[in-house]
Amino acid sequence: MVTLDAIREARARIAGVVHHTPLIHSNSLSLLFGSPIYLKAENLQRSGSFKVRGAFNKLAQISGGRGERGVVTASAGNHAQGVALAAARAGLPATVVMPETASLAKYEATLGYGARVIRHGSSYDEALAKAQALAQEQGLTFVSAFDDEAIVAGQGTLGLELLEDQEELELVLVPVGGGGLVAGIATVIKSLRPRVTVIGVQARAAPALARSFHAGRRIAAAPQPTIADGIAIGRPGRIPLALVRRFVDDVVTVDEEAISHAVVLLLERCKLLVEAAGAVGLAALLSERVLPQGRATALVLSGGNLDVALLARIVEHGLSEAGRHMIIQVKLPDRPGELAHLLAHLAELKVNIIEVEHHRTGLPLPVGAVEIQLTLEIQNRSHGEEVRERLRSLGYREQALRHPPRDFRQGARHILGPALIHAYEPASLSTQHGLP
Repeated sequence: MVTLDAIREARARIAGVVHHTPLIHSNSLSLLFGSPIYLKAENLQRSGSFKVRGAFNKLAQISGGRGERGVVTASAGNHAQGVALAAARAGLPATVVMPETASLAKYEATLGYGARVIRHGSSYDEALAKAQALAQEQGLTFVSAFDDEAIVAGQGTLGLELLEDQEELELVLVPVGGGGLVAGIATVIKSLRPRVTVIGVQARAAPALARSFHAGRRIAAAPQPTIADGIAIGRPGRIPLALVRRFVDDVVTVDEEAISHAVVLLLERCKLLVEAAGAVGLAALLSERVLPQGRATALVLSGGNLDVALLARIVEHGLSEAGRHMIIQVKLPDRPGELAHLLAHLAELKVNIIEVEHHRTGLPLPVGAVEIQLTLEIQNRSHGEEVRERLRSLGYREQALRHPPRDFRQGARHILGPALIHAYEPASLSTQHGLP
């Protein structure tokens, strides 16, 4: 088992290589939740995530024999970069197997650190099987992403920093996938300050560790598509789970909407770029899966390696979830001035028009009618209700949604959901064209 002494030894081993990242007090989040909120900015760590801690600790202990032939690992991205960076420093060849679905940004960053990268499979588990096979075939040293005592000890060094930087901590929220990070942090905290509550937070689309924690045994759960790809693990590690069951107080799950909202809030209010997997702790507070109740709370922001294209989609989704975007579909007579009349009223309400789409074909529309789809930027949900009330006052009747908006899906992920869309037609249009 990983011990406090092993974690202290790991800290000495990686000193001068791994950054002591800041613990930032957030005034805006503290006001929002009525509790002191601190952000452990591991997104500012070398290679952009906490993974370098375990990787450097592990590779510093590899020497001779198979180690000299090189190391091999499997990762969706952050562990890949950590191992690649640590291997380059140790002068060891590194092979990384990444799922074909891994983000391009993480793939290119891993290559940039000098590793040989193989893309294989559609999930972490398939990449893992390939990496383990390569270790056997080529005599390489396999480096687990989380199921290894040296890896867990390295991640636990983050817990030492937390307690040193804020003596008054009462609650710590940690992202969980395979369990290595929360296992290391909880080992430190419960050994030194057992009254501090430690809670793991996992994406609901990938709940293997949460289910295993509550069942008391390892349970496999195939991850569903999630923006939190860094913690989309199908089964927790044996070593981490034993420590999690011993030291962690609870493990909760959060949905995609809360995660996207958290990413946007951290970017907008805290000026921190955090990947979805690293924002799940804040998502747990936003969705009230965890209530701080006045306790001094630390959120571990475990990484910041977010693909720019995905960031754009998450921001759009997060703004919608926060009530800042709204889509309306409006049927109008297809004649000059109708759209201008509608837009003038929206302008009076200080609504910003982001996008306008005209649909004349491919829909069940009568001759002489057009459907307009408007994407609106609004202040909040209350402002959206003002928009709906104005449309009703102008004689627009709210209709059942006849078709979804243009495809906002990436994989199986909604970026703007039908719940945010309102469909209207003026009463005069029904009279003129005999619409039901």
